[in-house]
Amino acid sequence: MDDQRKSSNGFHLAQLNIARALAPMDDPLLQDFVAALDDVNALAERSPGFVWRLKSDSGNATDIRAYDDPLMIVNLTVWDEIEALFDFTYRSGHARIMARRRDWFEKMSQPHMVLWWIPAGHLPDMAEAKERLDLLQQRGPSPEAFTFKARFAAPSAAAPDLVTAK
Repeated sequence: MDDQRKSSNGFHLAQLNIARALAPMDDPLLQDFVAALDDVNALAERSPGFVWRLKSDSGNATDIRAYDDPLMIVNLTVWDEIEALFDFTYRSGHARIMARRRDWFEKMSQPHMVLWWIPAGHLPDMAEAKERLDLLQQRGPSPEAFTFKARFAAPSAAAPDLVTAK
């Protein structure tokens, strides 16, 4: 990762999103989703503001088991700013995949996506990401765990304690 990338006051934006599939990844029900993965991942990686994404040896994250439930998949990424992630999510070819999410994934009753600021150069792991999602689910949006609808600005470089989950 290039630490010289644009950042907000020396911080990047981390994002975790989880989904529970309606069937295993090799089921015909998920065929269109699985077929689109490589293109969507490539689109993310060439999008302005993209920094990093969690992936296994397969090149994606659908086979990473972060939860006991084998139908639960994760997507963990880092972006240089919130608008870059928003643009990728809702204003790129990714949006057509998002429009079909109910074809492949259960509607979740709790928040399934969380954003948080990290020092530029830091790469979050699944334990950190799950902690942030738990924080959002338990307390609602805060500077430590928030959403697109309830955003928090990047902390100032003088206040790095704001990026540590409480």
